[in-house]
Amino acid sequence: MTPSKLPPLATLGPFIALVLACIFFSTQSDRFLTAQNFSLILQQIMVVGVIAIGQTLIILTAGIDLSCGMVMALGGIVMTKFAADYGLSAPVAIACGMAVTMLFGLINGLLVTRIKLPPFIVTLGTLNIAFAITQLYSQSQTVTDIPASMTFLGNTFMIGNTSMGYGVVLMLALYLVTWLWLRDTAPGRHIYAVGNSPEATRLTGIPTDRVLLGVYVLAGLFYGIASLLSVARTGAGDPNAGQTENLDAITAVVLGGTSLFGGRGMLLGTLVGAVIVGVFRNGLTLMGVSSVYQVLATGILVILAVATDQMSRKGVR
Repeated sequence: MTPSKLPPLATLGPFIALVLACIFFSTQSDRFLTAQNFSLILQQIMVVGVIAIGQTLIILTAGIDLSCGMVMALGGIVMTKFAADYGLSAPVAIACGMAVTMLFGLINGLLVTRIKLPPFIVTLGTLNIAFAITQLYSQSQTVTDIPASMTFLGNTFMIGNTSMGYGVVLMLALYLVTWLWLRDTAPGRHIYAVGNSPEATRLTGIPTDRVLLGVYVLAGLFYGIASLLSVARTGAGDPNAGQTENLDAITAVVLGGTSLFGGRGMLLGTLVGAVIVGVFRNGLTLMGVSSVYQVLATGILVILAVATDQMSRKGVR
């Protein structure tokens, strides 16, 4: 099913949920409905938001990537250590980090397409491999003393009286470009086709394995960009990063209306899903609610989103 034929519920649901959440939290805190607070929310979600772009592409093919958070952390460690320990220039170090994340995407894609292993099992394995390599390579130590050019995207600029992060601008630009690519190009439509019916897509002459392999490598590129954003935001390479980003990214994708069964979804919905997660955590924090309850609320949101997806599928049938 193409993005133009999405069920109305899947299309409007994320936006309705976001509006309702904003209305609720605005009644609980005077600080919630301020431009500076929303700018802060966007800065808090920019890493997960970029990871979620790659996760959306994979889920559109009826796959899933559990390794995305740890691959992102490994990419951050590689680029910071290459710059801090080996003295490489920032562009070269960043390129090396992104090469590593894309290599993991290539490995995931090859295991899925060539050996026909389930994406869940493959990425569960590479999650643990990426975690182990990250800890061993970094010796579980945070990498500091990195060049200022690697943290540029963590800086902000003023729009009126509100500070906006350069990383947020990059995230929004990536969403726009990828959304247009999915909507208006043949390779983008092939991703939807593979997720909707792989066999029918293969019979039309589209190389489904090549499409899947390309999706996993492209997702790895987005994880590499997220690595740079994480380094820019924290000012260091953190081996303990990525612990929850995989689940947060999947949550954003599901809340955004993309079907876990593949073939249906809208990338801009993923952005809304990431904002919903950020709004809930920010709003509950302003209310003084414990972080444990924030995790509980996120879990409930995921279950509701999957239930909505199931009802939407039944409606289409």
